[in-house]
Amino acid sequence: MEEKNNLSEVLDVASQAGHILLENGAEIARVEEVMERISTHYGATQHNFFVLSNGIFTSGSSSSSEQYANIEYIPLRGAQMDKIVQINQLSRDIADNKYSLAQARDKIAEIRNSRAKPVWEQLLGAAIGSAGFCMLFGGSFLDSAASLVVGMLVWAVVLLTGRPGVSKIVVNILSAAIATQLCIAFHGIGFGENLGNMIIGSIIPLIPGVPFTNGIRDIANEDYIAGITRLLDALFVFLGIALGVCLVFILAAHINGQMIELHGQVHDPATALVYVQAAAALAGTIGFAILFGVPRREYLSTGIVGAAGWTIYTVLSGFRGISAVEITFLTSVLVAIFSRIAAKMRKCPVTVYLICGLFPLIPGAGVFWTTYYITTSRLRAALEPGLTAISVTLAIVLAVVIVSGFQKVSKLFRPHA
Repeated sequence: MEEKNNLSEVLDVASQAGHILLENGAEIARVEEVMERISTHYGATQHNFFVLSNGIFTSGSSSSSEQYANIEYIPLRGAQMDKIVQINQLSRDIADNKYSLAQARDKIAEIRNSRAKPVWEQLLGAAIGSAGFCMLFGGSFLDSAASLVVGMLVWAVVLLTGRPGVSKIVVNILSAAIATQLCIAFHGIGFGENLGNMIIGSIIPLIPGVPFTNGIRDIANEDYIAGITRLLDALFVFLGIALGVCLVFILAAHINGQMIELHGQVHDPATALVYVQAAAALAGTIGFAILFGVPRREYLSTGIVGAAGWTIYTVLSGFRGISAVEITFLTSVLVAIFSRIAAKMRKCPVTVYLICGLFPLIPGAGVFWTTYYITTSRLRAALEPGLTAISVTLAIVLAVVIVSGFQKVSKLFRPHA
């Protein structure tokens, strides 16, 4: 195939692959790597790609003066990580001469049109994830059962309302408000023991794990604009969740004549046991692997990474003299290392394991308690969980940056084959 006859087609195929990766949550470095691999293999050696968090700029030229330029706007959406895995593998198969250009185009179209996880599977993932994470944050078995039901119902609301053109902020406010109201109702009839833990478990499916983690990875790869954009996107999701919770508590106070009183995070002794926490982390991580669209064959692997990280976190929490921020940093470093090991063993993008493995460490509980204390005008009480949540976030960022940086440095000293 001659470059002069195929420049536009080659770069168009590369752009389509990049589009699928970006809209499904891939980090910027991976999008650029895949586009580079595809275009170079098919002979388009003179090209430039500029990838942002919501756009791809592609240009190229050939020796026969053929020119190509394309700009694509890609809105921030949810994630189907199985598409990232498929496109990543396709690019490697292309490099191994397994696909012609026409076959690659057809395969990309097939991947683009593949369906998301069935509704029943997503609802199951939300239910398991909510129940598991309720235990991680101190909930009893009864609290977790209530979170299981509410989490499933809330995800049904997300699926019904999260249509193209509907504001993501509105969806999160509505979903968080429904989750909070359902938990209050269940707690009122005795289905659940600690309201705070129930709400935390129920709103966990709304937490933006993919943009949060990939924002960190983009910053680690020095793609600062994309990283900051994704972290801002995650921040607005957090704010939407917080606003939804606030509105229900304020409305309940007006109806009842007094604010619903919560007394801080409570840890149930039965679910605080290390082996229970490990099992809850395994189940919870698998639940969110389903919601993130991870390939089914990787459910157990992602669950093991998440469970290993949380078990280490739980054990370290038993030692005095070490803060939550320090524990989070050490655990995040290990999760990042575990993720790279799993990626190498399973021959799957590290993003799959890193997002799922770090998810238990995202300070969802801190966001809830900060919101509650602000709602009840206890600003001093809100400072501690708020500052801790910020510090924990920075600890995760630093851990991922360090591990990524170490990997890049180690590559420089490897002998070339």
